[in-house]
Amino acid sequence: MSKGFLGTAASLAADRTLIIETAMGVALIVGTVFARRRHYRAHAWCQSAVVLLNLAVITQFMVPSFRRQIVPEIPASLGEMHYAIAAVHGLLGTIAELLAVYIVLAAGTNILPKRLRFLRYKGWMRLALALWWIELLLGTGMYVQWYGLPTLR
Repeated sequence: MSKGFLGTAASLAADRTLIIETAMGVALIVGTVFARRRHYRAHAWCQSAVVLLNLAVITQFMVPSFRRQIVPEIPASLGEMHYAIAAVHGLLGTIAELLAVYIVLAAGTNILPKRLRFLRYKGWMRLALALWWIELLLGTGMYVQWYGLPTLR
């Protein structure tokens, strides 16, 4: 495993994931600004791209890391703060990503039948954005707890 570039004990993959997730968080805010300015097509493309990229990051980096570092410690180490936070992060992140994928499918495609789609999207989209930012902050806190405070060299 190669050493990261943020000046911590983290691997290159962990550093990349932190930077990519942070950039996606910013992109979600940009997408929200598109919606507020009534640029709905740009909003849809931006948010959908982030949801799909996040799904790729989750499957490529987060799930394997969670399975390797956290799953073997459940339930025995859940009393330890860093394992408890990681478990909550995994659960809440799963909920947030599933909600985001559902919103993309319901709002942006005809895959789901009309009866399974939302009637009002704004509240659900705001919930997904709030969950996403809670997850980003939780994940950043977890990174700092596990590897230390990043310092660009």
